[in-house]
Amino acid sequence: MEFTDLKSQYRALKQDIDARIQRVLDHGQYILGPEVREMEEKLAAWTGTKHCVAVASGTEALLIALMALDLKPGDEVITTPFTFAATAEVIVLVGAKPVYVDVEEDTANIDASKIAAAINPRTRAIMPVSLFGQPADMDEINAVAARHRIPVIEDAAQSFGATYKGKKSCNLSTIGCTSFFPSKPLGCYGDGGAIFTHDDALATAMREIRVHGQSGRYQHTRIGVGGRMDSIQCAVVLAKLARFDWEVERRIMLGKRYDSLLASLSPRVRPIQVRPDRTSIFGQYTLRAPKRDAIQEALKAKGIPTAVHYPLSLHQQPAYAAPYKGRSFPASEKLAREVLSLPFSADLKESDQDLIAQALKQALGGVA
Repeated sequence: MEFTDLKSQYRALKQDIDARIQRVLDHGQYILGPEVREMEEKLAAWTGTKHCVAVASGTEALLIALMALDLKPGDEVITTPFTFAATAEVIVLVGAKPVYVDVEEDTANIDASKIAAAINPRTRAIMPVSLFGQPADMDEINAVAARHRIPVIEDAAQSFGATYKGKKSCNLSTIGCTSFFPSKPLGCYGDGGAIFTHDDALATAMREIRVHGQSGRYQHTRIGVGGRMDSIQCAVVLAKLARFDWEVERRIMLGKRYDSLLASLSPRVRPIQVRPDRTSIFGQYTLRAPKRDAIQEALKAKGIPTAVHYPLSLHQQPAYAAPYKGRSFPASEKLAREVLSLPFSADLKESDQDLIAQALKQALGGVA
């Protein structure tokens, strides 16, 4: 059984994907070819944003967003400690300091009610993460940010396709950033990402930063990076976009179906909760299980792959721990001990889902 079934997706889209890639091979514009602009235009329209800027990865999207905001050493960015390292990594790379705010235990997203207390004169941005595919409490976060005139960057690497109060993820704040890593809800066949904004000046800055800060050929008007998404990866996304609406519906249905299949197992396992005013695209289908390690071993013995996203909070990671020595973020730390992600993709078969649920019930029966 695959943890993320990309092979079935390719078989369903093979003709379109192959044709799109062949078109790039025929015209030979591998960097900033016509597929890049086409993807940007289609994704901007799909999300309802004015600008989409294709970049080399989700990490690069976050980095370029921070560079466009002109962050300086000593600046601070409020974010969550319960996320992949890239979220804090880019903050440190621009010389700023990640300031952590603990998460909600039931959603694993940043606790918006605690953000205001973390703001000070050095705060330059707030970066909530739409973890596991569900946006955070963006209205509350945007309201706090507006009072302090601070931009909000949604780290939507796991949530492209989700909605919050009817609006699409990546169109919920000053800047939205996503990833097209192959296992993401909308993935390419390598690295890729995109940045979304309604702000013309920020969009111009981001486009220049991704090509080494060039406003024209060999005219370097700002510090930049080699952050372009190549034409072949954009071609793959364009081919996948043709059935993405179906995949969104399918992922939401399968996520809810998991919830129903596993409802009788509470409180021994509890799915991450989805708030009623938003949807989750289930970038991961994640449970909380106090006996996680034993359950994971039992599932492995039955041939069912699982993953832990994430085994340590960022303030516990050696590269990021120093400023937080002696500090605790209890909800994040508890989640790190309990979370377990199950196989999930739009092409997951209901029969496999039934087998996984049954195996999980049996695993719980064998766990003291």
